[in-house]
Amino acid sequence: MFVDQAKVYVKAGDGGNGLVAFRREKFVPMGGPAGGDGGNGADVIFEVDEGLNTLMDFRYNRHFKAKRGENGMSKSMHGKNAEALVLSVPPGTVVIDEETEEVIADLTEHKQRAVIAKGGRGGRGNVRFASPKNPAPEIAENGEPGEEKNIRIELKVIADVGLVGFPSVGKSTLLSVVSAAKPKIADYHFTTLAPNLGVVDTGDGRSFVMADLPGLIEGASEGVGLGFQFLRHVERTRLIVHVIDMAALDGRDPYEDYVTINEELASYNERLKNLPQIIVANKMEMPEAQENLVDFKEKLGEDIRIFEVSAITKQGLKELIYEIADELDTIPKREPDMTERDETVVYRHHKKEDDFHITRNPDGSFVLHGEKLERLFKMTDFTREESQQRFARQLRGMGVDNALRERGAKDGDTIHLLDLEFEFIE
Repeated sequence: MFVDQAKVYVKAGDGGNGLVAFRREKFVPMGGPAGGDGGNGADVIFEVDEGLNTLMDFRYNRHFKAKRGENGMSKSMHGKNAEALVLSVPPGTVVIDEETEEVIADLTEHKQRAVIAKGGRGGRGNVRFASPKNPAPEIAENGEPGEEKNIRIELKVIADVGLVGFPSVGKSTLLSVVSAAKPKIADYHFTTLAPNLGVVDTGDGRSFVMADLPGLIEGASEGVGLGFQFLRHVERTRLIVHVIDMAALDGRDPYEDYVTINEELASYNERLKNLPQIIVANKMEMPEAQENLVDFKEKLGEDIRIFEVSAITKQGLKELIYEIADELDTIPKREPDMTERDETVVYRHHKKEDDFHITRNPDGSFVLHGEKLERLFKMTDFTREESQQRFARQLRGMGVDNALRERGAKDGDTIHLLDLEFEFIE
């Protein structure tokens, strides 16, 4: 089964907790603190494997959680960093953040890697908090939480040449006779439900990858039929081969088909409108085809070369293959354009969020929330008094106390922060 889209939850590993420990060796006076730092949590990484051509691995397993770092140890020993969770994806994979709709990665080359979720930093042990003022601290940090995201993964097939055209115009048959591909062929709409790729050998030392893509119909750029599935894959191609049923076996007008297809391509992505295009008049073995071709050229009104072929009798295919190869020689390999669409990797300026926000519950209690504040809370070991005092100092340093006073907080009022509840004390 070909799968070209999946929604997945990824969670990077949390950092390991720092340790509170002291040296207690015999004959070592003034041993001092000896609690080591926790190890870093594992990143979630996507790596391109050119042997894959589908997102099937993400169809049934939609949750990926990386390992946390090892906790710090005594004798100032650092906990082990967790090994990254590496997930293989096919070339042409685009990773999009579901919440922000930003593209996290656009992966096209074999062995290319991208960090999708960053692992948390390991918490510091008490050896890191020693100072002349406090030579034996009983403070250690918990590990930083790893990033977690809901992501959308899309696959855009990478091919040099994309065959476009209405269903049943002969694209699959054409691919099957010019390459070793074995697409499913039948006489009804949407035989091709997934892209078929074939390598075409010209016989003179050149070759290229051709893709037979799901058929395109009017309204495809708005999602009608197999629209988005088709258009997503044609984006990667360098050259479009526009196949037209010149025999008009389905009763459609060949010129209207030609105009409709180009309008749908342009509506989806302006770049597709400007891609080099070769027009192929297929099914020329049929009696009506020559008459329709004359009419087509009159309506076209442009001096554009049209290749007359028959995928059944193989008429004109050699000339077409050479023309495609010659055209590709003039078109450079295309790198992903980082500014072309919202679906490409763009480095944007992110407005700095406030360290914290204050809201009120119906019962009058105050609620603190904010990414930085919640991260400090999760990294604080509340089982130790010194850690609690340090957290209180951090809140004051961030301006939380003053902000609560401005919101009307009085001595004894209840404050909530995640699952912690405490009283405001003047």
